[in-house]
Amino acid sequence: MTADRTTIGVRATRQRQAVVSVLGQVDDFRSAQEIHDLLRQAGESVGLTTVYRTLQALADTGAIDAIRSPDGESRYRLCDVEAHHHHLVCRVCGRTVEVSDPPVETWLSDIAGANGFSDVTHVMEIFGTCQTCGSALGTAPP
Repeated sequence: MTADRTTIGVRATRQRQAVVSVLGQVDDFRSAQEIHDLLRQAGESVGLTTVYRTLQALADTGAIDAIRSPDGESRYRLCDVEAHHHHLVCRVCGRTVEVSDPPVETWLSDIAGANGFSDVTHVMEIFGTCQTCGSALGTAPP
């Protein structure tokens, strides 16, 4: 991930750079509070309000991905894929897999057209249990 993508449309401040740096060190989606905690552990003095504002600004510009977890909390992540994509997210451990699925895009376009909609955008996050967690819980497929 290049720094250019994460600073498009937002002023590059020390605090924002610290938030982006922490996001670059984790693979899964994290809440603002979790990111703030990681910053504090790294010795960064960034207020929680600044973390929230920074994450929102970065999400608004598309520099990071934001999802709403099943419990309604916003979570954030730097993604490897810059193009439109979706996420499979483990409800247990938070493991995230980025997926691009042309048949889903075609289906959504067909549904929109059949109902008289155009210029459709969407966000789709799929929550489940990854194989590792499923095995530990005894719910993984054979």
